[in-house]
Amino acid sequence: MQLQVSAQIETMVSEGHISSDDAMRFSQFVDTCNTQFMTHPVITDNKYCQWFATGKAHRENIKHFVVQFSVFSNLFLIAQLMKVINAGSLEGMRASKEILANELGVIFHKEGSKIGDVNDKDREGDPDIVSLEGSVDGGRFRFRAAHFEWIVKLGEVLDLGFNDLGKRRNGTPSTLFFCDQLTAIYGNEDPNIAEGASFAVENWAAAGFWKQLIAGLEAFKQSEEPKLPLAFFTWHDKIEEQHAGHVMDELEELYFTEGFDEEKFIAGGKEMLNGVEAFWTGLNEQRIALDFKD
Repeated sequence: MQLQVSAQIETMVSEGHISSDDAMRFSQFVDTCNTQFMTHPVITDNKYCQWFATGKAHRENIKHFVVQFSVFSNLFLIAQLMKVINAGSLEGMRASKEILANELGVIFHKEGSKIGDVNDKDREGDPDIVSLEGSVDGGRFRFRAAHFEWIVKLGEVLDLGFNDLGKRRNGTPSTLFFCDQLTAIYGNEDPNIAEGASFAVENWAAAGFWKQLIAGLEAFKQSEEPKLPLAFFTWHDKIEEQHAGHVMDELEELYFTEGFDEEKFIAGGKEMLNGVEAFWTGLNEQRIALDFKD
């Protein structure tokens, strides 16, 4: 997976918004991002996700994975709130609020559609049908649309209760390290560091790990748990495919703003990817320990 400069840069040059030297400098920076981010092993060689996709995970593997992922998902709210608080602009704050509010249960509302288009109001909290497009501005809040509640429903099928999921006490040291790094780097008060972390995380998320998780969970569903709800994972896979197309556009806008610092941006992204890698490395070591114990 390689980052590519979009045609928008040529348009910006032709319209006089930036010079050809600026465009060249940006292109060189994208090359740096490819070298520093896209070759990171958590993107190119995630051994846990590669193994998980084979469908070899047994029930205890699946339960352990769901618990740790629930901790990451729930504690991510803290990091996202810090990103809202430390935003460098009103636009940045609103973009961060979009993610936070949606995580908490505000359904995206697409311009032109009517709130209440879904006939069965209770189903507005079903991740299979909630919107992938639009804004939380004008959206409807539903408790059942909160992403953590989707994991709770999945956990119930695995005999995991509400208090088995999402709490800091449920996390392993590697999971908690990742969550703390998210808060410290992704939610950093320096917008250059925070945006570097955000850019790196978006590209990690768009690199295909959701599909690997879905493949493994589908295999487990077919072999053992036909009622296992997977919409938390399938919904996020769909939304990340959309995000992937916007990542470069966002960088192009950010790069030419006053105060952009290339070194801080790269440093934030690399450190964040190291935190992501710690999470998956921990899971891989833990699943090997589980298999050895069995």
